[in-house]
Amino acid sequence: MVKNRLLEIRLSRGYKFQKDFAQFLEIPRNQYSRYENNSVQPSVEVLYHISKKLNCHIEEIIIVESENN
Repeated sequence: MVKNRLLEIRLSRGYKFQKDFAQFLEIPRNQYSRYENNSVQPSVEVLYHISKKLNCHIEEIIIVESENN
């Protein structure tokens, strides 16, 4: 299962509130909230945009969990 680390990344970068981080990433807050809660996953295009804003690799944002856990 593919998940993302956006909550962990947001907190590690000192953003206390989703709305502030979403604004930094230029993503609507309600959509960002769905991403952070792993309700939906961002498209490749959105992941690319996020990685550029965060100056990191896409692989640092997503994780793949084994379904056998």
